Amino acid sequence: MIIVNLDVMMARRKMSLNELSERVGITVANLSILKTGKAKAMRFSTLDTICRVLDCTPGDILEYRPDPE
Repeated sequence: MIIVNLDVMMARRKMSLNELSERVGITVANLSILKTGKAKAMRFSTLDTICRVLDCTPGDILEYRPDPE
């Protein structure tokens, strides 16, 4: 299972969803889908831009957790 920790990184950087949306060039609605983990995919270019804006790595945003058996 892939966990999206976008909200954690935004909180660490004290950045609102609206500010991130403006700086990344993605709608608030689409960022909200990413933030809540409801997205089925993310473009590498989007991930790259988010990482540049939040000054982090993809591993700070995306986390892998195996499904419990």
